[in-house]
Amino acid sequence: MQCHRIEELLELLQAAWLADRDLSLVQFVSKIAQEAGLAGSLMDLSDDMLIYQLKMRDKSQQEMIPGLAKDCVPDFKEALLRARGITK
Repeated sequence: MQCHRIEELLELLQAAWLADRDLSLVQFVSKIAQEAGLAGSLMDLSDDMLIYQLKMRDKSQQEMIPGLAKDCVPDFKEALLRARGITK
């Protein structure tokens, strides 16, 4: 499980860091932390926060978080029927 998370983080970092090649790794991570609104030390930056920010930084603010979008049902009636097992 940890290995998958490390691979995901490295993949996201590589793609985003290539756009800011002039920055060192620490400078780039600091930039991402500022974008995420981290006010404290870089030591307070969690892996999850870094992964989320790297995934969502180029998305519009109105775009739904991918993990939540898969469960979103725009129609309330459809959501009720689904919850009761009547529809799929």
